[in-house]
Amino acid sequence: TVGTFTAPPATAQMGGAAPAAEPAIEPAATAALDQMGAYLRTLKAFQVEAATSREEVLENGLKAQFANVTTILARMPDRLFAEALGDRQSRQYYYNGKEFTLYARRLTYYATVAAPPTVTELAATVDEKYGIEIPLVDLFLWGADGASSAGITAAVDLGASAIDGVTCTHYAFRQEGLDWQIWIQKGDFPLPKRLVLTTTTDEARPQFEANYTWNLAPSFNDEAFTFDPPADAKRIVFEEAAAAASK
Repeated sequence: TVGTFTAPPATAQMGGAAPAAEPAIEPAATAALDQMGAYLRTLKAFQVEAATSREEVLENGLKAQFANVTTILARMPDRLFAEALGDRQSRQYYYNGKEFTLYARRLTYYATVAAPPTVTELAATVDEKYGIEIPLVDLFLWGADGASSAGITAAVDLGASAIDGVTCTHYAFRQEGLDWQIWIQKGDFPLPKRLVLTTTTDEARPQFEANYTWNLAPSFNDEAFTFDPPADAKRIVFEEAAAAASK
């Protein structure tokens, strides 16, 4: 049924059996996600820069777009530095396998807490406990053991596409409340090159977009993952999400 028009059954039109419906989930599309996740798990060290834009819906219904450039340096499984520079805030994230620090550069505030032993555990812990999302966290979820595509209700292979001169395959997926597209590099290095998320629970359908540039042989030392506070930095304490919600 489309609108108020109901097409007659195919058997009545053709005088025979109805053709089989196209599958809602194309196996090749979900297999590509699995392949990408498996490849990400093999990366021991990497640097990735993401140019992102996020739409927000204002109270009057207008949409506003905010840009960010986020850089991540990771040595798996227990080192991470991330920097997010954008229109609205500037943040640095440090994780050295023992401590996690969030530094607000423009405000010169920082907070440090004890941290779990892996990046994937860190992402889950700081989100649940403090309501903090590690930048580009999907990269770690896709690469995590046990990552699942069970929530996907539609998946389509849209064919070849080029991102910054790199040949990719373009896929589209649907989950509850979210439509999303991803462009995965073809060949032996199935890296995500572009991501577009569309929120479907809001009639304005705001979008988030990220374009990734990868370096699989970054140069760094261990000091890159430990915060050394500037002289004017002021230490504060994270408020736990449960405590904030009870106020």
